[in-house]
Amino acid sequence: MPKLDRRIAKSQEAIKRALIELMTEKSFDSITIQDLSDRANVNRGTIYLHYQDKFDLLDKIMEEHINNMSIFCESASEMNYIESTVHCMEYFEKNFLFFSTMLASEGASYFRSRFLQFNIEEFRKDVDITKEKNAGQIEDVIVEFIANAYVGVVEYWLKNKMPYPPRVMAEKVGELLERII
Repeated sequence: MPKLDRRIAKSQEAIKRALIELMTEKSFDSITIQDLSDRANVNRGTIYLHYQDKFDLLDKIMEEHINNMSIFCESASEMNYIESTVHCMEYFEKNFLFFSTMLASEGASYFRSRFLQFNIEEFRKDVDITKEKNAGQIEDVIVEFIANAYVGVVEYWLKNKMPYPPRVMAEKVGELLERII
């Protein structure tokens, strides 16, 4: 894979950051390419050089984070729930602006759906209905319950500006996951 020119990477990062910042100030629908250009301090043509439109830009940002989380989950598969959740919470903390904006923004409900679907797929790998504590349960119900609870807790934590450190939050969430899975 060819190395990405640092100027290109810098422009793309500025454009992505500009969109997320603007989404904290106004609705996605009211953001224009000119707004993005002004905030990122790039020409409109630079934006169109890298993205078809603001929808393509938002989609690429969401895909990037979902892919990063997928890679992370693969590397954390050997950890217990508490340790792997610590890494997840630290990732959310590091990318607070993105996740808090995406989960709080009415215009980004698509991201919440993608985030939920991602978690459903990940938790499905861990649910074992043959365990005694899951006797009589339906796998889909357990998976939906866990994934929705997890996304809800992450939303709560981010919307409230992370009232607990990532490790504390992760330990509590990890303990709950261990009870269920």
